[in-house]
Amino acid sequence: MTQTSHNVDHAEIRKFEELASRWWDPHSEFKALHDINPLRLDYIDQAARLQGRDVLDVGCGGGILAEAMALRGARVMGIDMGEMPLRIAELHTLESGVEVTYRLVPVETLAAERPASFDVVTCMEMLEHVPDPAAVVAACATLVRPGGYVFFSTLNRNPKSYLMAIVGAEYILGMLPKGTHDYARFIRPAELAAWVRDAGMQVTDLTGMTYNPLNQEYRLEKRRLDVNYLATCRLDADT
Repeated sequence: MTQTSHNVDHAEIRKFEELASRWWDPHSEFKALHDINPLRLDYIDQAARLQGRDVLDVGCGGGILAEAMALRGARVMGIDMGEMPLRIAELHTLESGVEVTYRLVPVETLAAERPASFDVVTCMEMLEHVPDPAAVVAACATLVRPGGYVFFSTLNRNPKSYLMAIVGAEYILGMLPKGTHDYARFIRPAELAAWVRDAGMQVTDLTGMTYNPLNQEYRLEKRRLDVNYLATCRLDADT
């Protein structure tokens, strides 16, 4: 049986621990993260204007997005429950000179410690890897300041996403290690929106991310939510 504590699936953590040393290799198992990072970064920056913002990256892994946001002028903290990815992230800041603070701490614990401490909270490609994604959404809402932004990205749950994200990406194209995703944990946009509302926020945008295997390019498309998608959420300024 998979052990869980602090809303962490330890089997999921081990998957990424084993690959941690290759996190910053753009041709490794993390190639997809490197390829989509400019799209994620621009999506966040266009909505929230990262310059001068206090930003929290939840489930930061080796720090690809966290460093990119810091380079856009944000003051960034990255948190994760994988010790090795965080070590890699910290080592990379020594090489790059980019200033990011990293902590090994559950998001729910940080929410209790530091409510309303961040202008922007990002939680990308993480919700589908935890036992209780609604609790993560609620913690992110607690951490953001009134009027602030929370960004999520995850995978829709339907036959097409199973074929594209698991059969295609993991078994046919080899873009991801086999077993990276569990289809049962994919999240429909309506499910995410319900958790966001329960946490006191509103979804202000949903945008899909598509992949063309012929030219190996990713794109953001407003109406294509059937596989990967991003969500912009805001906490009401009067909260």
